Amino acid sequence: MDKHKIKKSKITGIGFHVPEHVVTNQDLSTFMDTSDEWIQIRTGIQKRRWVSRDEAVSDLAIPAAKKAMAEANVFPKDIDLVIVATLSSDYFFPGVSSQLQDKLGLRTVGAFDIKVACSAFVYGISIADQYLRSGTCHTALVVGAEAQTKFINKTTKGRDMAVLFGDGAGAAILQVSNNESGILSTHLHCEGKNLYNLWMEGPGSSSPDQINAMTNEQANTYEPLMNGQEVFKNAVVRFPEVIQEALDHNNLSINDVSLIIPHQANLRIIQSVAKRLNLGLDKMYINIQRYGNTTAASIPIAICEALAEGKICKGDLIILAAFGAGYTWASAAIRW
Repeated sequence: MDKHKIKKSKITGIGFHVPEHVVTNQDLSTFMDTSDEWIQIRTGIQKRRWVSRDEAVSDLAIPAAKKAMAEANVFPKDIDLVIVATLSSDYFFPGVSSQLQDKLGLRTVGAFDIKVACSAFVYGISIADQYLRSGTCHTALVVGAEAQTKFINKTTKGRDMAVLFGDGAGAAILQVSNNESGILSTHLHCEGKNLYNLWMEGPGSSSPDQINAMTNEQANTYEPLMNGQEVFKNAVVRFPEVIQEALDHNNLSINDVSLIIPHQANLRIIQSVAKRLNLGLDKMYINIQRYGNTTAASIPIAICEALAEGKICKGDLIILAAFGAGYTWASAAIRW
């Protein structure tokens, strides 16, 4: 293959997998001080999926990857790069990508994890796109997978986080495109000074005592923490900015967009972004009511459902956009 003829990459297969266990808002109200009304007003979430005690994130990532491979008609021997986006890998190290390489029966190809929270799937798509454009990779597997509910505090004390999150995985196969379809551009950002507004302190090398945290009073360092007001305030600015950046880069207008698929963080954030962009909610794909915030998995899950519902057709321009811990934010403009 002549790398100089490669114009762009495209998604040729996509799939998702979620745990069987459904947790409704009413279920949450049985073990924490909350209610269906309280949760829906603040988040738009009605239910979410939680992994069981014996399930880990690789158990979600593997079937999602297999579905994407089947749709793309790709076999293990064809894949030459694996990128996994997750905050909740099975082990502190190595990454889930190593497990996928083994359990999917892949060749000894490059495989690595990235930890960019809710923006991670778009970051992963961007990285794979660069490999494909350069000609150093022909077929890439990008997975966003989370079992983050294993880390949240499922009591009234941890309510603000516990009501938000769900578990799941989504995967995409990227291959070379030599026609008009494909990834037009990606745009990545980070503003690390705000990292303490959405973070989980341990386990980490910044405090050696954290190694024993699960058996002493420091256990709360292993819970994700969020300053909800600050996250909301930044997200509703960064989402429209990075969407407009993708449009400007490709000399497009918002009227050219068929569908925006935002990270499913909070319905109020999505509504505010739509208002700032002067768009109806019909142009914003929303499934947070069914799955909650699945972090790195939310965008690929949403793409799968939008395709199944006929909301993405060949030739459509779609924009992926995300904002998450770090602070990180990103977008991708894709001609389907």
